[in-house]
Amino acid sequence: MTGSTTPAGRSYGALVDPGFAALIAENRWLRGRIAHRHLIDLAAGVLAAQMRLSTSDAAEHLTALASATGLSVADIAADVVDAVAGADGSAVADTTDGDRPYARTAEDRRARRTAAEAETASTVHEAARTLLSGGLAPLGADSLWLWQRADHGCLFLAGCAGGGAAEATAWQWIPPAVPEPFRSALVAGTPVWLEEGPAAGHLLPGSSPNGARALLPLIRRGRHVGLALIGWPRPRSLDTAARRAVTGLLDVAATVLDTADPTRPAVPVLVDVLDALAHPAMLLHIHGTTGELTVDHLNDEAVAALGSLPREDRDSLVGQFPMVHTDLARMARRAVTSARVQRAARLPTFARPEEPAPLLDVRVLPAGEDRAVVLWHTVADPGTAAGRATTRLQSVATFQDSLTGGETFWSEQAYGVFGMARDEPPVPLLGLRGRVHRDDGDALTALLRTLTERQTGAQAVLRIVLPGGAVRHVRVAAEPLITGRAVTGFAGVYQDVSDSRRTEAALTATFDHLTALHHQAETRHQLALQLQQAILPEVPGLMELPGDLVVAVRYRPATEEYRVGGDWYDVLALPTGKVLVTVGDIAGHGIDSVTGMVALRNAQRALAFTGESPRRLMGWLNEVTLRTGGGTTATAVCALYDPEDHGLLWSSAGHLPMLLLRDGRARLLDPPMDILLGAASPFSYQEQRIGLRPGDTLLLYTDGLIERRHDGLDEGLTRLAADVERLADRSPERLVDELLTSATGDTDDDTSLVAVRVR
Repeated sequence: MTGSTTPAGRSYGALVDPGFAALIAENRWLRGRIAHRHLIDLAAGVLAAQMRLSTSDAAEHLTALASATGLSVADIAADVVDAVAGADGSAVADTTDGDRPYARTAEDRRARRTAAEAETASTVHEAARTLLSGGLAPLGADSLWLWQRADHGCLFLAGCAGGGAAEATAWQWIPPAVPEPFRSALVAGTPVWLEEGPAAGHLLPGSSPNGARALLPLIRRGRHVGLALIGWPRPRSLDTAARRAVTGLLDVAATVLDTADPTRPAVPVLVDVLDALAHPAMLLHIHGTTGELTVDHLNDEAVAALGSLPREDRDSLVGQFPMVHTDLARMARRAVTSARVQRAARLPTFARPEEPAPLLDVRVLPAGEDRAVVLWHTVADPGTAAGRATTRLQSVATFQDSLTGGETFWSEQAYGVFGMARDEPPVPLLGLRGRVHRDDGDALTALLRTLTERQTGAQAVLRIVLPGGAVRHVRVAAEPLITGRAVTGFAGVYQDVSDSRRTEAALTATFDHLTALHHQAETRHQLALQLQQAILPEVPGLMELPGDLVVAVRYRPATEEYRVGGDWYDVLALPTGKVLVTVGDIAGHGIDSVTGMVALRNAQRALAFTGESPRRLMGWLNEVTLRTGGGTTATAVCALYDPEDHGLLWSSAGHLPMLLLRDGRARLLDPPMDILLGAASPFSYQEQRIGLRPGDTLLLYTDGLIERRHDGLDEGLTRLAADVERLADRSPERLVDELLTSATGDTDDDTSLVAVRVR
């Protein structure tokens, strides 16, 4: 996963065959060698500068020093680099100590090796874990948070270790107006040491509210690149030595942040839920460009079930599980595409010799547009196995056999199927041969072979000879009970299928039920379309409004019929002489989305007649959204144009920025950073004002116009601005028509587009 590995870190491996395991071990060794080589290269460079040697001679001198002192080359390299940098990061002149050149303590060497490993880490999360485990944990710290300085002075959480995913998400962004004590560390440019924890009212991440904290500004080449926060589980005295150690260790964090990619996805809070489960679970990431699957996270139960590869290998592709990769990838993609849970009794489907233990009772759940959750068991559950077998049949009797010295259990109905009294002992599946018609012996053998050798579920129809000589057709559906790699029993069902008419009636009823459900779904879809078309009719021509305004409006429904959306727009002349222009988009699709859209559009239209400002209208609309039920959320932009002074007063609830075309140049109007409608109550929205000039064109739109599956939002907005400038000389009608053609997104979402021009 790119930048979203979990702070705790997980590992996996038992499903990896020996060849893949060897490759992973080699890869892990190579990464260790990279960090080792990096440290030695630094030391060789220091010696070359100090002693005026060539690089190769400096490397030989380093080896000679190691031999003379009895230390490893890595320890000598750490001593050399530390001697130049100093324990506190300052240069030192004296680099020898008697007969031990560059002498340093074991703690100094460990810190330097940790810094070298962090500097060569592939992600900021990896670097944070390395710094915490290798250097800060010995000082008693239990968490490390690294924020990167982003555009407009924001701080973005680029990496962390020791915290939960939910906490990381909550602290992902810190706004430019940073709270205390962040401000003190950033403004003064010096560390802030809180030995008794944060002051009252100052909330900081960490495992304990009163645990000690240290906030360190990260500076590289005279430029602030970010901020680090170290947390301890309890109050702690941080003396000069401890502060010097922390400061020196985190010097490398500034280098890591300065070279990191600032566009990192958030750590999914879902991993905290997976960690709370009592059975194995993992989170998969489906890469949009390649379709490859990557393991984002494994909970502790999954780690125990799959093996013990080191946690740094947790980002490996699911393709390293060759025995389950194809089936698991297919299930994950189908779950995300269909938004439905996928199930499998076991992966791989069939047992083969010399294979590791399978995944049992597998369920794959969609978790957003590019992630899926995989849940499974390591020991077959008799109830689940019997439930799967029951779904194959109707009106069944259940049974369970043990192959390890246990008993056979029948439900009451099984005795009736075999014509036996309830005080007779039940017959195990392996003992049925004496009761099966002689012509069905091969069918019974094939059933038992599939269960025991292939270790997968099976079914067969056998003719059972009753005690009185009568023959009854019985369908047997069974699942193997697996522990490790061995079949330890069977669980399944028996069904008397002698009366075929009963089966036909059940099939007919099922077909009728499915047909009725299809008709109901089609009716709901048609109702949604009719509601949408009634509220958002086509407006083929121009609308002329007070203040020399002309308006062109277009609405394009989703390309897929089942994705009827919740877009709305409105252009309305008010009794005050002002003009209301608004665009909004409710989350989701279908009848619920459309009915929610109707409620919000009508509410906004009615509230606009109060003459209140956009910020008040947006606040009221937020309350309406909260009371529509179902957790509805929406984005919207609401603008009021005053013809007297040509001023446009507007407010936004998380909506895309309006675009202003003036003198042939397109400019995005950055909206206030306010929350979505329906997200929280109460909330006071902000508003902004801009003056419009003759010839100006204002564009309001929804995300269906610009979103593309494999591009970011910024790319879509840049393309839109370029298209608008290219079409600057068009009339409002031609502008909206050509934009719908040239600036289309590809997410199958509906699109609303409003162009307002001042004559």
